[in-house]
Amino acid sequence: MAYDSNAEQNRQEKVTVSAPANPDTTKSGGGGGGFTFDKDKIDGIIKKWTDLQAELKKDYADANLMANVKAPGKEFASGDWEKLANPSGKAFLEQNQKMQDYVKNYIDQLTAAKQKIATNEAETQASLNKHKAV
Repeated sequence: MAYDSNAEQNRQEKVTVSAPANPDTTKSGGGGGGFTFDKDKIDGIIKKWTDLQAELKKDYADANLMANVKAPGKEFASGDWEKLANPSGKAFLEQNQKMQDYVKNYIDQLTAAKQKIATNEAETQASLNKHKAV
């Protein structure tokens, strides 16, 4: 089988990033999956995840209000309403925080992959420059 330089080039232009660990577990490393994409798209992907992170932070403020709702009055019906609303708000707040942690971990992995790409490209260029000088 002949060497296919195009296949090698295509392989080098792809980036694979593992999915972050599930925040509900204590194991480290990827969550069992991941994504492969073109290396020239990594900045756009990081931006999308960063935008999601900003939205989750806004949602967290709303969740915090929901989790700490106070009864509108002092009668029993208002007290019942507060008892039902607060657990739901707290569950939403907890889930939002787990999602924020997941997104932050994935952004960190994407950023590390981007840095690795830059380092590999710099090393390759240095090696080519060294061979040209010889």
